[in-house]
Amino acid sequence: MLESLKSITEIPDLRKRILFTLGMLAVYRLGAFIPTPGINADAFEQMFSQMGGSLFGLLSMFSGGSLRRLTVFALGIMPYITASIILQLLTVVSPHLEKLKKEGDLGRKKITDYTRWLTVGLSAFQAFGIAVALQKQSISGTQQLVMHPGPLFIFTTVLTLSAGSIFIMWLGEQITARGIGNGMSLLIFAGIVVGLPRAAADLYEKVFVNHSWNFLVLLLLLAFMVAIVGGIVFVERGERRIPIQYAKRVVGRRIMGGVSTHLPLKVNSGGVMPIIFAVSILTFPQTLSLFHLDQSSVAVIRYLGAGLAWFSKVFAYGEPLYTLTYVIMIIFFAHFYLSIVYNPDEVADNVRKQGGFMPGIRPGKRTADYLDDVLTKITWVGGFYLALVALIPELMLAGLRLNHLPGWMGAGWFDSHLPTWILHGLNVNFYFGGTSLLIVVGVAMDTVQQVEAQLIMRHYEGFLKKGRIRGRRSA
Repeated sequence: MLESLKSITEIPDLRKRILFTLGMLAVYRLGAFIPTPGINADAFEQMFSQMGGSLFGLLSMFSGGSLRRLTVFALGIMPYITASIILQLLTVVSPHLEKLKKEGDLGRKKITDYTRWLTVGLSAFQAFGIAVALQKQSISGTQQLVMHPGPLFIFTTVLTLSAGSIFIMWLGEQITARGIGNGMSLLIFAGIVVGLPRAAADLYEKVFVNHSWNFLVLLLLLAFMVAIVGGIVFVERGERRIPIQYAKRVVGRRIMGGVSTHLPLKVNSGGVMPIIFAVSILTFPQTLSLFHLDQSSVAVIRYLGAGLAWFSKVFAYGEPLYTLTYVIMIIFFAHFYLSIVYNPDEVADNVRKQGGFMPGIRPGKRTADYLDDVLTKITWVGGFYLALVALIPELMLAGLRLNHLPGWMGAGWFDSHLPTWILHGLNVNFYFGGTSLLIVVGVAMDTVQQVEAQLIMRHYEGFLKKGRIRGRRSA
């Protein structure tokens, strides 16, 4: 390990990339401590603590605690991710976007420009909703969150939060282009990691100060975390290997081919992106409910606001309908993201052009259909795995709340037969949930793999002597 770290410092280009990445992450963390003007920070912290067990707690984790303190980076990277989802969905139905996607680098740059502009619009919309909602909030009916409410406060908040979100988008793109690893994933990774000391301190206080937990519970929690990490690494490295044989052919005076290899298909090709996509979509109704449209004097808007308020209540974090929708969306986005990043027709065509074939399967269309069938089956496994991982923090913090179902669906039976920790959770911090561990482990594996690739390309040994960390996406 020490020799590998020394090798990194001996490669100027790799050293510059790593230092640049660390510098950008430092800038990101610096912005997480710059408060939004006009906000009573203590009152907002108190209000946020009351709803820390909601979906906003998960979003605060993704933003590195910026949302909890309402800093200039409070919106985090979620507007950019939501914009990416919308553009990718529109690519399926829009002939213009589909044509751009097929034009190569030039078309992708144009789609990236569309994504950036849509990010600006979504950031301004969410910031406006937050500003309007903050002016109507107070603590105990006396302490206002906004010191000087009015149009100037709304304009300042929209400008500040939108600029912060756009700057984060720029940081992520710069890390991807000039640093090591995926910039957006590393920003989310940094936001989670910085909260780990606070989560550890919270556990220490519960066990050794308040004595609300005993030491055995702490050991069980740590063992559970280790088991989750082991399971995540096992599945993330899991792959289905499709055998490929290359026929012998004469190139000049040499005989090429005649070898057997395999095509690796990852069980979880999308990584954590399906979970992030699902969270982004589910936060949209919560954003709309911040406007308090049910208090409008216009009848149509008032009815719309009442419907949104009911929708937000039914889809509140931990509610059964929210959990069911969350699982369905994760599985859907696992298949959707795979269709974006992997093209079976293109892979089959490349194998055919190189003189390869899969034993027992005819080249061309049959090969593409076979790959598509295998990918669909293993993606179902990957989707259920992601859903299980995503439900772990919800179960630990908020519970499943099956007792909130209608009476005809057995709410009374669940309330009397299921343990309290299943229905109401364990009130354990998000940082020890499956989603955060999946992001941390997955991004760490991806980043180490890229560093290893840089070392091996320059004839250095990687971090591991007996093996290599394989990528989470199929090659």
